[in-house]
Amino acid sequence: MSTLLVIAGLSVWRLIMAALLPITQDEAYYLDWARHWSLGYFDHPPAVAWLGAGIWLAPGTVLAGRLGGLLAGILALVVLDHLYQRCGLTDRHTRALALLLTGAHLLGISGGILITPDSLLILAWALALHEAERALNTDPRRWLTAGAAIGLGLLSKYTMLLIGPVLLAALLWSDWRRNEMAGVWRGLQLLSPWPWAGALVALLIFAPNLLWNAQNGWLTIGFQLGHGFAIEVGGAVAPEVNAIDHGAYQTLAERFLSLMGYLIAQIELWGLIALLMLWVLAQRLTGRVQGARSVSPAADETPASPEVSTARILLGLAGIIPLGAFALVSWISPVEANWPGMYLIGAAPFVAQWLGVDVRWARGAALGNLALATLLVLALAQGSALPSLTDRSSRLLRETAGFAQLADYAARLDAPVYADRYQLAAMLRFYRPDLVETTQWPGLERPSEYLRGRIAPRLAPERSTGPSWLLTHSIHPPLLPGLQLQEWRVLLLCPGRGLVEVEAEPAPCRRPIQHWSLYRYAPLGMSTPSP
Repeated sequence: MSTLLVIAGLSVWRLIMAALLPITQDEAYYLDWARHWSLGYFDHPPAVAWLGAGIWLAPGTVLAGRLGGLLAGILALVVLDHLYQRCGLTDRHTRALALLLTGAHLLGISGGILITPDSLLILAWALALHEAERALNTDPRRWLTAGAAIGLGLLSKYTMLLIGPVLLAALLWSDWRRNEMAGVWRGLQLLSPWPWAGALVALLIFAPNLLWNAQNGWLTIGFQLGHGFAIEVGGAVAPEVNAIDHGAYQTLAERFLSLMGYLIAQIELWGLIALLMLWVLAQRLTGRVQGARSVSPAADETPASPEVSTARILLGLAGIIPLGAFALVSWISPVEANWPGMYLIGAAPFVAQWLGVDVRWARGAALGNLALATLLVLALAQGSALPSLTDRSSRLLRETAGFAQLADYAARLDAPVYADRYQLAAMLRFYRPDLVETTQWPGLERPSEYLRGRIAPRLAPERSTGPSWLLTHSIHPPLLPGLQLQEWRVLLLCPGRGLVEVEAEPAPCRRPIQHWSLYRYAPLGMSTPSP
């Protein structure tokens, strides 16, 4: 199996899945940013909006919005092919397996299809490692291009900062190894101007977002610190935008359970590959399986060259440091499974070598992940859940199903439609770009970019002079100061029937896929409309 076949196969598969899978809620949110470019946004740096530029070609079209992410995924696989080869995976079968594993774990599957900040982060991480390896082994001037990749990654997601300790540790190890092998002091590359020039390049590329944050009360950085580390940074914005729930673990039991949950989630990301890894581990512990197949036929006879050793250390650090850093974070605060996802780039070649005892089983596990993902996408495209993955599949179904019909319904209402959650507002605006007034109602749910009034007009309910509709999942109408509830509608998405307005008992379906409530509010004293 050649690496070219793996890259081509994964790319074609991702393209087909991206065309079939309905838009997800966070994607719709990011693609709304793509219509209004900025140097920063409430939730993330700006690069995810740049990736979504394809939405300009065909507004409301899923595949057009995902084109940038698909391209980034293809480029990442090409870069990793070169990087893995220089790290000693000269055997094409092992290298092809490493690339397949990179694209077949759960983050590789979702990140290869969806438009997210991780799409460009993974490409930037791979490029930074590729250029750093060249700088360490052949040409120190390549620290400049490594710095450019780091700057690009920081514009996508701030977790790119973790590449710093990876490269610093690799530099220190490389310098020590070089001087030890020479037997005499030959200086330190760390003290040469090139690594520092690369850091300056990264800072210059990242500077526009830093300046934007400074001008906006450190809005994005403050949100990310609060979201990831339970640290609050003030911002010069509306109070409800800063109303972030900062949760932190207090008891030892909570901290331990959080760490265990984090580690289990990282194992689950490998899907069927994790089952094979556990089986191989059990076989080796019982002495039934010997060590992994060598990276190349001559690897057992010929020691790795200094260049390959340095590259392997770099790749190993790229796997260990992000995984370890977020393990520490999980001890004090909740951690989402995708946050340390960059580590999978460094881990994949080692896992491929370790599972090389029987390449066919490893390929089968990876292809099994892709097959399950295909079935899930086909089910979601048909508006149904996958029975074998009931909980996760049902959650994805609720994330994607029925929103096109809901947006059409909202466009026919007699007053502007708003949503309590930014995800609902984003989905309405994606499927019906003509709903230009639709935005998030302030003060009800977690704040978002909508409350800043840049990508949609900022809603000021206290100054409302006419009626408006509030879309929510809640079955209890919120009490809104200065407004009175005039009407309440319930909408259900029923299997096989589509969107149904509930008017009286009995309900049109026992187990609806979606349940939405629409509340019509008007200023106090305004008469209720006639039926």
